[in-house]
Amino acid sequence: MASFDLNLITTFITLYETRSVTTTAQRLFVTQPSVSYALAKLREQFDDALFVRNRQGMQPTRLATQLYGSFKEASRAIDSAVGEARKFDPSHSQRQFRLALSDLGEMALLPRLMDCLGRAAPNIELEVVPLEIDKVGTWLNDGHIDAAICSQKLSDNGVVSRVLMKERYVCLLDAAHPRIGDAINMQQFLAEPHVLVTRTSGHGMAEDALKRLGVERRIKLRLPHFSVLPRLIPGSDLLGILPSQIAESFCEMPLPRKLKTLELPFDVPSFEVSLHWHSRSTQSTALTWFLRQLQTSLGSLDAQKTTTANDTGTV
Repeated sequence: MASFDLNLITTFITLYETRSVTTTAQRLFVTQPSVSYALAKLREQFDDALFVRNRQGMQPTRLATQLYGSFKEASRAIDSAVGEARKFDPSHSQRQFRLALSDLGEMALLPRLMDCLGRAAPNIELEVVPLEIDKVGTWLNDGHIDAAICSQKLSDNGVVSRVLMKERYVCLLDAAHPRIGDAINMQQFLAEPHVLVTRTSGHGMAEDALKRLGVERRIKLRLPHFSVLPRLIPGSDLLGILPSQIAESFCEMPLPRKLKTLELPFDVPSFEVSLHWHSRSTQSTALTWFLRQLQTSLGSLDAQKTTTANDTGTV
């Protein structure tokens, strides 16, 4: 092992996290044969297949899973040392940052964020990762993402959260709905067909409230994302539940048929949209800067409370 090439660690970590030779090559800006060559060298060094191809991609062997934790920690230590030794200059940096967002987050937050980043750091790259709420804590802990914005509270060790905004849910429907005017009661709500966006988006509070009431709405369509609703609801009798800010933006779109929002006929608690990151991020000048840009571009946070599962920290 004295001649072990430390560059292979980066390839190993990226392949472990992506499960794809193609994606690994893209992220490392190398060719696929280069990744395959590195994998062959790793297999030779450890006398193990390390990754086996199946329908789900390149699946790690037991040894690869054991190695990943140590390799990832070593990589973090190196990145931290380099980051401390090298001054981060946003005006010239070409660093990539990774942020997990739902499709609602992309629509509501990305324009402001990109404007802020474009002015402060024109050469950096932002990669948006589709939000999978049950994986966010692990992603932050593993360094798969630098930050996440969502409406769910995270209790994972080391994850720090800061509230960006408060929101509430409303009902979205065609402005000329044939049976519903300027208000909707519970009987009307339950009689109409609904489009339901699944919980992987991080929005399930309305369903929980209905369950507590012992009622079910009539689901006609289930979707993984909110973004298609402005194309589905106009001209239909479908009802949808979504956060008020994005619902209002849908109503302002130049659509063939207008949309409207109504207050829900049952109580759903308001909720907070929060920025989440790992506590070790404060050790990196670049990540600290990135987190500040997120907070600056997405609202004033001076009065908001910062919490962590084990600790309290600020950025």
